[in-house]
Amino acid sequence: MATLRRLREAPRHLLVCEKSNFGNRKSRHRHLVQTHYYNYRVSFLIPECGILSEELKNLVMQTGPYYFVKNLPLHELITPEFISTFIKKGKLILSLDKDTYEETGLQGHPSQFSGRKIMKFIVSIDLMELSLNLDSKKYERISWSFKEKKPLKFDFLLAWHNTGSEESTMMSYFSKYQIQEHQPKVALSAVRDLQCPVLQSSELEGAPEVSCQALELFDWLGAVFSNVSLNNEPNNFISTYCCPQPSTVVAKAYLCTITGFILPEKICLLLEHLCHYFDELKLAPWVTLSVQGFADSPVSWGKNEHGFWKGGEHLYNFVIFNNQDYWLQMAVGANDHCPP
Repeated sequence: MATLRRLREAPRHLLVCEKSNFGNRKSRHRHLVQTHYYNYRVSFLIPECGILSEELKNLVMQTGPYYFVKNLPLHELITPEFISTFIKKGKLILSLDKDTYEETGLQGHPSQFSGRKIMKFIVSIDLMELSLNLDSKKYERISWSFKEKKPLKFDFLLAWHNTGSEESTMMSYFSKYQIQEHQPKVALSAVRDLQCPVLQSSELEGAPEVSCQALELFDWLGAVFSNVSLNNEPNNFISTYCCPQPSTVVAKAYLCTITGFILPEKICLLLEHLCHYFDELKLAPWVTLSVQGFADSPVSWGKNEHGFWKGGEHLYNFVIFNNQDYWLQMAVGANDHCPP
């Protein structure tokens, strides 16, 4: 019976919604984008739009590259050469099962979501501090652990925000390993006769018969991005979902989805461009930008521990209004801290 009860338990989900204005000096939008590091999918939806501007299309096509390195020894990420070439500040965070953690001999702490029986440990290594103390016992111990005691190897996805002109540094640096360069996959589509919820920027909770609430929009966006039918037809046994009310039908909407390993810096550029979308008069009252993180990333925002458990979701969504107001929705699943 206990097993049956656990199977019936729904995993915890948490959605935080807030509103602000991009012109507000205390707006947190830039910080929240910059500290959500491991981004797997970026989607934006523009109602009343049949074609993207060349500037926005070029921005979409320039969200790469990223790299896949097979069987990369972990000790490569703590060498002075790697740190001086790629790292200005940052930490190496390892999420290890109990056996692996004990075999490394490193100092860490139990996962905050372990429960009574601790099965996962977190090891955090400050790379800049390490690089400044190469003769220390701490560096010697970590290097010995990664090279000899427990020589871990992983398949890595790597991305680097290179502000210089040399684009091939990552490829040349890891040339002795199996490394491949990838570009994010881009899917562009125009959706016709899309039923959209009516929103008012000042009403997160919505207003009866006037506007929809933020939670209803969040569900609706998930359906649109998943290409779910919104008609609620009686013979549709897959989905009975329908657009929240009140709603309006737009003749055309443009949907773009970018999939890969996408850096926060690239997302900041997209967000900034969408903020200026309404500099010229547009029919659309709002646009959205949605970002999903990798399900198995070690952190969600900043250094907040992220756990997979049943879903592994951590994502955020901006609703950008034509008066520069915005809604920000941040969602996480079980084994996650509350979004910042």
